[in-house]
Amino acid sequence: MKSYDVAIIGSGPGGYVAAIRCAQLGMKTAIIEKYSTLGGTCLNVGCIPSKALLSSSHHYEEATKHFEEHGIEIPGEIKVNLEKMIGRKQAVVDQTTGGIDFLMKKNNIDVFEGLGFFKDATHIKIDGKDAQEIEAKKIIIATGSKPSNLPFIELDKERIITSTEALKLKEIPKHLIIIGGGVIGLELGQVYRRLGAEVTVIEYMDRIIPTMDAGLSKELNKVFKKAKCKMMVSHKVQSVERKGDEVIVKAENKKGEVVEFKGDYCLVSVGRRPYTDGLNAEAAGVKINDRGQVEVNEHLQTSASHIYAIGDVIKGAMLAHKAEEEGVFVAETIAGQKPHIDYNLIPGVVYTWPEVAAVGKTEEELKADNVEYKVGQFPFRALGRARASGDLEGFVKILADKTTDEVLGIHMIGARCADLISEAVVAMEYRASAEDISRMSHAHPTFAEAVKEAALAATDDRALHV
Repeated sequence: MKSYDVAIIGSGPGGYVAAIRCAQLGMKTAIIEKYSTLGGTCLNVGCIPSKALLSSSHHYEEATKHFEEHGIEIPGEIKVNLEKMIGRKQAVVDQTTGGIDFLMKKNNIDVFEGLGFFKDATHIKIDGKDAQEIEAKKIIIATGSKPSNLPFIELDKERIITSTEALKLKEIPKHLIIIGGGVIGLELGQVYRRLGAEVTVIEYMDRIIPTMDAGLSKELNKVFKKAKCKMMVSHKVQSVERKGDEVIVKAENKKGEVVEFKGDYCLVSVGRRPYTDGLNAEAAGVKINDRGQVEVNEHLQTSASHIYAIGDVIKGAMLAHKAEEEGVFVAETIAGQKPHIDYNLIPGVVYTWPEVAAVGKTEEELKADNVEYKVGQFPFRALGRARASGDLEGFVKILADKTTDEVLGIHMIGARCADLISEAVVAMEYRASAEDISRMSHAHPTFAEAVKEAALAATDDRALHV
């Protein structure tokens, strides 16, 4: 029987990063993955493939709607070859997952293909290609999550689908009905709207991206309406039924009336659930709560102190970069170091165009906590860089403590916000004031100038270019 210092169950961003850090710290490390490729949901059927399709569909939209104004004329009809687009997406996935294989070899990490589950607190059985039993002094559970569903919806994975199937459709839907106005639904909705599908988004809450700042929701809603998407908020889905190639969705609006929607595809995008199926956690004395999450303490230890859990399978935001931070945190904790994670500073991003990104507290949270704050906001359309590229939509909003000027939250929607948010994270990690950011030089012309201008507005209402 092979014996390890650390064994990790699951090879998503949390698991594989934990494995690398453990190996860097001198531990003999194994990782167990039930699928034939490493990288988990994110690399195979999540973050990476969705960004590939967002990028390809954005190119198509630019070519059909915006090239002409730049003086670029393409004779003849510009067509979508969906098969080729999906093929490119898969090539991106294959290259990325292959990169993880390389990293495992480089760091001398043993990879086992098969379903890993607990025999007892120190032994893991593996069912599958590399069937065997291994033992480990420390174990990290990184089994991730799966798409959630509503109890009355039967997913046939042909017409009534999850994000996994939406990433590999054989045709562009005529009318795609999306249940759920969160990150995944909106990103995939934008992909297929650009390619010509009619899109209807049905959201239970009174706004899309309901966990983010209300100002961002309002601005993104405008973007989708401008693209002629139907945005049905405050609608409670009651039934989803397939009849041949047609899907019929019935929902109750806020007046109590039942509204019917008909389309050829229905994407169910109502969040994700922790995945512990087949883990046999109780055999190791690991407690799972009523929500299906593995319970952990502040050191990410489970009820069995030598077993840790990270990522989507525990509490908190289901984000790849949060899982990565936790993977490093656990590896360094096992090595006797004293790492830290500030969960308030884990950014959230929606990769639509314009992109949406945020870190820290929202206005709603600050009001609920009775914190006195000031707001500085700056529109992208006032930037020279935005005008040069034609990306005029959106704004940056900075929330700062009214007394101390410390930045409490930064919320943005606009071009390249997924990248710009890192400046906000760095500033807040060092407890910067709005004035600190306002006095740092930002290259001109750039989208990043919007952050500086919002900081000037928050400091003393003294933005320069509005």
